Amino acid sequence: MTDELLVVRAQLGDRAALAELVTRWHGPVWTYARRMLDAGRADDVAQEIWLAVVRGLPRLREPGRFTPWLFTIARRSVADRLRGEYVGAWEELPADDPAAGDHPAIGDGAEAVVNRAELVGALSGLPVPEREILVLFYLEDLSVEDCAQVCRVPVGTVKSRLHRARRMLREHLEERGYRP
Repeated sequence: MTDELLVVRAQLGDRAALAELVTRWHGPVWTYARRMLDAGRADDVAQEIWLAVVRGLPRLREPGRFTPWLFTIARRSVADRLRGEYVGAWEELPADDPAAGDHPAIGDGAEAVVNRAELVGALSGLPVPEREILVLFYLEDLSVEDCAQVCRVPVGTVKSRLHRARRMLREHLEERGYRP
């Protein structure tokens, strides 16, 4: 059954259709949140995303656009979490702290031991807009147009962020001794 049909059925009150949508899309939503946050925060944000989906699904006018709509909600939830943590971290700094003039880093920044961990580390080291585009485009298989809709930026901006993100990722991996 297609997502569009499941959405229509869920909008009509079919709980099994809603459960199927959640089953089908929970993994990709959690993966998106995990790539933008750490695992613990991703669990919390994924729950917030599904709560927003359940509340907003009756108002979705184009059931065929469920995937971009879902990732728009996911993006907003991740951004809200990052914004809240950024503000919280900023407010917690004492006035005489030398870091008070710097912006707190957002991201995992884990040191890698194996290739996959190195890639994850490099990805988490990218600025949020570039990381977000890479995750949506390559890992969630959204089109450039859908990425633009989710991020609320022009298609050209998505393309330039993809280009910049690929370059930054390549440079990071080359610094670590990985050659394409």
